[in-house]
Amino acid sequence: MRVESIDIVRGLVMIVMALDHVRDFFHRDAFLDSPTNLATTTPVLFLTRWITHYCAPVFVFLSGISAYLAGQKKTKSELSTYLIKRGCWLILAELVIVSFGLSFDPAFSSFLLQVIWVIGWSMVALGLMVKAPTVVIVMVGLCIFLAHNMLDYLPAANENKSMAMDLFLRAQWSEYRIAGGKTIKVAYAILPWMSVMFLGYVCGKIFTANYSSAKRRKVLITIGAGMMVFFVLLRLLNSYGDPSPWQTQNNFLFTLFSFVSTTKYPPSLLYLCMTIGPALVVLGLIEGRTWFFGKLLLVYGKVPFFYYVLHFYLIHLLCVATFFINGGEHKEAFDTSAPLLIYGRPVHFGFDLWVVYLVWILVVAMLYYPCQWFGRYKKNHRQWWLSYV
Repeated sequence: MRVESIDIVRGLVMIVMALDHVRDFFHRDAFLDSPTNLATTTPVLFLTRWITHYCAPVFVFLSGISAYLAGQKKTKSELSTYLIKRGCWLILAELVIVSFGLSFDPAFSSFLLQVIWVIGWSMVALGLMVKAPTVVIVMVGLCIFLAHNMLDYLPAANENKSMAMDLFLRAQWSEYRIAGGKTIKVAYAILPWMSVMFLGYVCGKIFTANYSSAKRRKVLITIGAGMMVFFVLLRLLNSYGDPSPWQTQNNFLFTLFSFVSTTKYPPSLLYLCMTIGPALVVLGLIEGRTWFFGKLLLVYGKVPFFYYVLHFYLIHLLCVATFFINGGEHKEAFDTSAPLLIYGRPVHFGFDLWVVYLVWILVVAMLYYPCQWFGRYKKNHRQWWLSYV
């Protein structure tokens, strides 16, 4: 069961997501400084990074909604099996397909555990939970969603530098060496993101026939606006909900930047409210409406995994081509001093921000027809494996 408004919002965040990944590969300062460092950033650079904060939370939340809708034609046992299988496939895909697309390293020297990784584990967890009463899923999701920032007040938890703690709760791009001299970087913590999927799953009921379009619009806008108000009020208190307090800056704009500069690694309560709330409002506003730009977004939103994998390979290929065109040599293509081992992307490589935007537009445009073709193929074919892609 597909819902157009969900695919439209998913398509929008996936297009925006590509901007951040193009910046990682093409911006001259991407490996040298954070774009949200208020001491060195510019308004355009800050917003280029900040707007992409919406992508992962919305992507995971919509995955939860889609899981609920997938269950409308399945028994609970069938849905459980499907989610566990699909989750395991996504975990494997992150480690093999996505990792290679990021690095182009045939030795797989390093693995980066990102959003597909946590979506996979979240689906496995949801698959184990779907037979439980809905209220149990709600309570588990809400408890983790609201309370996981309590770790900020526990020094022992923050001092515990264990891989398990990073994998489940505190992922901050921590690096660990594993068997065979390989390394893993833990970017996404499983439990906070799992709570987002659980709550998305519960909200899936809003998109069933039990809700009229008008009622659905009202509920989505109400919940979304409530989360936005909650974010503003809690952020003003500058206490609980995010480990990085906002501070008054030299001017109003940068003070505002400080206010909305919430923590993604791991995702704080305020970060999640700041991103999911507006997305729900947008879902409500476009409910039942058809418009030209929405039809364009549907092309990308209907094939999220296909687009996600393809966009990494395309961006990386363009980066490698640009690297060699600009006089780069094979011996310097792997820069071991870089925070990420990416072929053709040494630390001191890149261009001004306007080039990033040009490449981003090029990437999105180049992916339009492949996504359109695959979307039609999925619609007209019923092979079992298509539900996993």
